[in-house]
Amino acid sequence: MIIKEGLCIGCGNCVLICPINAIKMIENKAIINDSLCVECNVCYRNAKCPVKAIRPKRLKWPRLVRNPFSDVVSTHKLTGVPGRGTEEMKTNDITNRFGLGEIGISIELGRPGVGTCLKNVDLFVKPLTKIGVEYEEASPITALLSEDRTKIKEDIKNERVLSAIIEFKIPYEKIDSVIKIISEVEKKIDTVFTVGVISRVLSGKEIPIIDILAKKGYQINPNAKVNIGLGKV
Repeated sequence: MIIKEGLCIGCGNCVLICPINAIKMIENKAIINDSLCVECNVCYRNAKCPVKAIRPKRLKWPRLVRNPFSDVVSTHKLTGVPGRGTEEMKTNDITNRFGLGEIGISIELGRPGVGTCLKNVDLFVKPLTKIGVEYEEASPITALLSEDRTKIKEDIKNERVLSAIIEFKIPYEKIDSVIKIISEVEKKIDTVFTVGVISRVLSGKEIPIIDILAKKGYQINPNAKVNIGLGKV
């Protein structure tokens, strides 16, 4: 994204609306910090620039990777839906991805106002791969991992995005190992992250993972995304 200096009248609309604080006023002109910009297109779509000084620029690799992880209306080619993760991570309604005795885990790095560098993914995937988690193949982040799945691909590790989601599943017996990894990464990561837990509801309406995590001192905050099976084919 670029702002035409010759057109900018210094109204500041784009500064107020940038979700990553990448635009500043310098000598009454709006200037984009290219290193901070995550190519979310929010300023272009929503700032309502009165002189149309904000213009999209054709992105090349590796900067191109910033857009699908930052633009909420951009459809990712791997998933076919907008967003940084997969629909099934939340619904489990068609593919039956998470079976009995399995837990789905999502780790979302970054958020509006903070963002994240893709190299932060490495802090999680190296130890997670070591304990044998099963990554979601259709997840955008999985496609950007090295062949041995221990790190993000070298040419994109310094790219900044609004957020990125690591998606995987584990059997119940590996939850202790995953919690340990998350706790260790928390001490050294330079951004925020949120952990999501996906679990089946048993026939007696029990959700075992809630009790398992409660005993370890973690309280689940249910999102009330409940599938009653009507989407199965």
